[in-house]
Amino acid sequence: MRQKMNQNKTKEKSFVELTVALIMLITVSIAATAATSTAATGQIEPVAQQDQESDPWEPFNSKMFWFDHDVLDRYVLKPVARAWNFVIPEVVQRSLRNAIDNTNMPSRLVNSLAQGKFVGAGREVARFTINTSIGVGGLIDLAKDGFGIEKSDEDTGQTLGFYGVGPGPYLVLPFLPPTDVRDGLGSIVDAAMNPLNYILPFAAGADGATTTGTLAGIAFTDAVNRRSLNLELYEGVEETVIDLYSAVRNAYLQKREAQIKQ
Repeated sequence: MRQKMNQNKTKEKSFVELTVALIMLITVSIAATAATSTAATGQIEPVAQQDQESDPWEPFNSKMFWFDHDVLDRYVLKPVARAWNFVIPEVVQRSLRNAIDNTNMPSRLVNSLAQGKFVGAGREVARFTINTSIGVGGLIDLAKDGFGIEKSDEDTGQTLGFYGVGPGPYLVLPFLPPTDVRDGLGSIVDAAMNPLNYILPFAAGADGATTTGTLAGIAFTDAVNRRSLNLELYEGVEETVIDLYSAVRNAYLQKREAQIKQ
């Protein structure tokens, strides 16, 4: 009896550890591309006074940005992504991205409902049903390509902003995408809503080590796959932007503000 209780405690501890690991790994998976795509699509404006107010931790942030961009991306993700892009056809890359994105439906659904955006919530239910069934587990975004159903773009950071929570200081941490305090906390909640957190630990009686390894493999594959799909975008931004740190920061803050107002 005592031995069984100890085994249960061990399983619970392993589950907590792998849940935390998944939260970190899923967040890391977007670190290399989030900043660049934001700078490429956002509108950059000279807002020096706002910079001082929104980025009081700039000395620390700029050092972390240098590490993420000049070390992590340049010497790890980018070389691996180029090899991945050479071996894996683009259609397969996009299918993998679709499948992983499909598992993030609960976060988009919950936050759409929390903001009273019931049409967006309905789209998420329809998309998940279509893509998971006839879309082969989400590998094919048939909801968009076949039925014209676009996904909603809602997350916990936006929900907090919707209810008046301020963004707090801009923040850059090693291995993580640029964010602010509000959105950083929100991303942890979003990651916790991913069903893989709760399905994989019990799949085929997998133990903690096996599950953690599987989650790490999924997260790393997604990171490389995202970087591969954005190779040209990244290089284009690097060639045209002089101050990449400021460009990414301003574009991120402006984009998030616009998303919350939508």
